[in-house]
Amino acid sequence: MNRLTFWALLALFVGVEVLGLVIDRRDVHYAGVIAALGVIAVARLLYLARKDGEGEG
Repeated sequence: MNRLTFWALLALFVGVEVLGLVIDRRDVHYAGVIAALGVIAVARLLYLARKDGEGEG
């Protein structure tokens, strides 16, 4: 995942979080939080997988 994709997805989901707070819907807010954390986790896993693969071959 490149940096532009990471930051675009993170901005989108932070926007969803804020929208959930503005319209006073906690379920929308929590969905945004979970999605943002998922983006961070996937980016971290991809980074670690790429880092582990550099030493081989």
